Amino acid sequence: MKGPAEGIAMSNRDLVVRTIERPDPRDVAALAETGVATVHEALGRAGLVDPRIRPVQEGVTIAGPAVTVRCQAGDNLMVHAAVEVCQEGDILVVTTTSPSTDGMLGELLATSLQARGVVGLVIDAGVRDVAELRAMSFPVWARAISAQGTVKASPGSVNVPVVCGGQLIRPGDAVVADDDGVVCVARASVPQTLERARARQASETHKRATLAAGALGVDLYGLRPVLERLGVEYLDTPPDDR
Repeated sequence: MKGPAEGIAMSNRDLVVRTIERPDPRDVAALAETGVATVHEALGRAGLVDPRIRPVQEGVTIAGPAVTVRCQAGDNLMVHAAVEVCQEGDILVVTTTSPSTDGMLGELLATSLQARGVVGLVIDAGVRDVAELRAMSFPVWARAISAQGTVKASPGSVNVPVVCGGQLIRPGDAVVADDDGVVCVARASVPQTLERARARQASETHKRATLAAGALGVDLYGLRPVLERLGVEYLDTPPDDR
């Protein structure tokens, strides 16, 4: 099976790419309205970031183009470098070159990102100052919460393809995040994915009304023949297994 980055040119150079292409912000906002689970299904059940990267708040949905950052573990120098190239509506996606749970970002960096219009953070590492992050309404999805600090001493890259939580994310890809996790949509696929997500959303609205009216899922989804084919028996009373 191919890995998430197979066939993708991953530069060994340390780079800060200032300009990236972004999807239509109206399409990205519409993806947020459908939610992570629906977008994931619209992608053919693809695009999900490792579910161990979890929200540190509740009831928040964000979507935006990815500004990607590749850092050395325990070093947030390149996160600081990334702030300068962020634009209104972006989501910062941070990865490390080896596994890390260190608190790579806290209140002060979040304040700087928020001033640039960044709508949230997805990080395959740790964050700290969680109470402050929640109080300032800066949404974060992280692998860990840790007070362990970092240094600012090692090179890395900004706006290059990265693998975050096992998912390949390129600069400018659309990222959607909510209580269910994080999903990534390739920039070129955003319009088609949105169309499929809206169709699925409409179908779910119909099914919800049908179920609320008392219909059974086994009938709505045509599952009775499946149960029969699998040999599931219906009995009016428990069997006598003595």
